[in-house]
Amino acid sequence: MTYTAEIHDEGSWQYRNLNAVTPGLSYLSNALIELRKAGHPVVAGSADLQYSNGLNLFAEKYPDRYIQFGISEQNMVTAAAGLATTGQMPFIATFASFVGLLACEQIRMDVAYCAQPVRIIGHHTGISLGFYGTSHHATEDISTMRAIADLTVVSPADGPQLAAAIKASVDWPEPIYFRIGRGREPVVYKDDTPFTFGKAVVHGIGDDLTIIACGMPVHPSLEAAKQMRERGLSVGVIDMATIKPIDRDTILQAASKSKRLMTIEEHNVIGGLGAAVAEVLADVGSGVRLYRHGIHDEYALIAPPTHLYHHYKLDSDGIEEISQKLIAGDL
Repeated sequence: MTYTAEIHDEGSWQYRNLNAVTPGLSYLSNALIELRKAGHPVVAGSADLQYSNGLNLFAEKYPDRYIQFGISEQNMVTAAAGLATTGQMPFIATFASFVGLLACEQIRMDVAYCAQPVRIIGHHTGISLGFYGTSHHATEDISTMRAIADLTVVSPADGPQLAAAIKASVDWPEPIYFRIGRGREPVVYKDDTPFTFGKAVVHGIGDDLTIIACGMPVHPSLEAAKQMRERGLSVGVIDMATIKPIDRDTILQAASKSKRLMTIEEHNVIGGLGAAVAEVLADVGSGVRLYRHGIHDEYALIAPPTHLYHHYKLDSDGIEEISQKLIAGDL
């Protein structure tokens, strides 16, 4: 048994079993195993991170369908594009900070430009790698990926939604960039909840405020909205899991019914979900008040993830605080 030392959220050193997969990320392998059992030509690959993303479970089940690329993310992307040309269904995974930036050219030219249905999974997004620091924080990947033509961008809120999106991708013609967390996100959805690309999940539209979130912030947004509703405010939440193609109709519906909109993302507010929503509103000349909440154009601090979520007000208390200020006109 192999163990590695890691810093937990509270800042203390502990040891974890390298073979143990965080609950949220086990959904990735389990979904791929299910697809392979159904006869789909799934091939999985990782850049030396199969124990971080859970693909070791798939590798143990189908060793002949798993490729260990080593620390060579650009090569992995190009190889996956080549596999797709032979009729295989490649799913490749590594840290989002590496694949979304380091391999951007390969994603653009070898995958998207060549229209190869590769599924790219960037995990440990945003500031979820905490102490690993700036080189490992992925706060620009939404902006780079959604700017690439013919590339779908999806940011699931939890493991069940990730699994549903993975299964739904079988019938999706375009290449996909899946932006997922670290596997410790609280569960929002039940297993086997259907997923539709390009369609938001509406948890409610509020008169006072509607929050549009993606990925990790969806759960704390729902918690914050619940707390504010108990205080008499009308606050709704929209899970914009598909950032591209974005659900324009749902955004405009919220804009027509809410006094204010706020986007929340574990990403730089420049170029991310907030920018995508702003573009939709600008296209139709909507005058609704929009506030973009996330990382405000800075390199994130280095600390345990939960400390960073609190500092950047991406936990439920922080989201409620920002929401109250927006409603009061203080933002």
